[in-house]
Amino acid sequence: MSEQKTSISSPPDEKVEADNPFTLFRSWLSEAEASELNDSGAMTLATVDEAGMPDARMVLLKEVGEGGFVFYTNLESAKGVQLGHIPRAALCFHWKSLRRQVRVRGHTVSVSDGEADAYFATRPRGSRIGAWASPQSRPIAKPLELEKQVALYTARFAVGNIARPSYWSGFRLVPTSIEFWVGKRHRLHDRLLFTRDTAEQPWYKTRLYP
Repeated sequence: MSEQKTSISSPPDEKVEADNPFTLFRSWLSEAEASELNDSGAMTLATVDEAGMPDARMVLLKEVGEGGFVFYTNLESAKGVQLGHIPRAALCFHWKSLRRQVRVRGHTVSVSDGEADAYFATRPRGSRIGAWASPQSRPIAKPLELEKQVALYTARFAVGNIARPSYWSGFRLVPTSIEFWVGKRHRLHDRLLFTRDTAEQPWYKTRLYP
C-alpha cells in the first residue's frame, strides 16, 4: 500500500480492536458507504485455474453475514469455471478514503437456488436481459453480436417476468482468514488478523507487524 498524502476521514493513529471480524467488517463497510464515492462494496476476487495459475478481477459484494461473503456471476464465466474446479478464493477490499483494507481467504460454496432467484429478481431489467444475452468470458467475433443478442432477448422478454438463467448464480466465500489493515504514519500500519481452521471453530485473533 502506498503512503496517503491527502486528507483522510479516519485518524492515522486509529487502532483496530474487535472480537468478531464480521461485526468489525460490517462497521467498516457502513463507514465506507458514506465515504467512498463509488462502489463501496467493490472487492478484488482472486481464484486459481486448474493449472494453478492465479486470476483476479473486481466484483461486487452483495451480502455479508456470519456465513460469509456473497457475490453473483455467470457460472460459465472464467471465475465460475475456476471456482467449480477449485472452490477456494481470496477477497481484498480497499477503501482509500479511510486508509483501510480488508483481506479475506477461504473456501466457496454455491448459494441456494432460492437465494439466487431472490437476488436476480432485484436486478434492473436490463441487467437481467444482459445475463441471458452475454456468454460471459467467451470469444466474441464482432461487437454487434452482443447488441443482436440483447435485442433478441429484449424482444423475448418484452413482457412479464425474466427468469434467472440456470447458468447464473452466486457463491458464498466462507472465510478462514480475515485481516484488517489501517494505514498509519511512517508506514507503521496496524494489522489485525482473525484465523480459524474451519467455519465451525472460534476465531483466533493476533496482531501483525506492518
